[in-house]
Amino acid sequence: MASTPPELVPDPTSLSEDDWKARLTPDQFSVLRRHGTERAFTGALWDVFQPGTYHCAACGQALFRSETKFDAGCGWPSFFQPLSGDAVAESDDYKLIVHRTEVHCSRCGGHLGHVFEDGPPPTGLRYCMNSVSMQFVPDER
Repeated sequence: MASTPPELVPDPTSLSEDDWKARLTPDQFSVLRRHGTERAFTGALWDVFQPGTYHCAACGQALFRSETKFDAGCGWPSFFQPLSGDAVAESDDYKLIVHRTEVHCSRCGGHLGHVFEDGPPPTGLRYCMNSVSMQFVPDER
C-alpha cells in the first residue's frame, strides 16, 4: 500500500494501449483496459478497513473513501458511494447476458467494477470494485 497519493497522469486520454501496457501490470491492464475481473477474495484490498482514500491505479484520481467501504461478503472491495458525484462514470454492460451497470474511472475510463442495488443505507448501492484497479493511500496518523 502506498503512503502518498499517486501522481495524476497529465492527460490519460492521450495514452495508447501500448502506453497503458507499459504503465500497468498485466493484471491491472487486464482489468482496467480489457474489462476483466479478479477472482473473489484474491485482491489486496477486499479486507482493508483502515482510514484512507482509494485512487484509480491507472491515472491516480481519487475514487472512494474508507468511510463508505463495507464488508459485503462478496470478496471484492465494496463501497456505498463514490468520493464525489463525478469520480466515477457508469455504462450498461450486457457481457453476461443480463444487464449490469459497469463502473469506470471518470478521468481515464479504466474499468473498476460494477454497481448493484443491494447495498446498505444511505444509498442502497454496492460499488463492487476490483482491488487491482485501485491504489489505497492510508490517512496520515
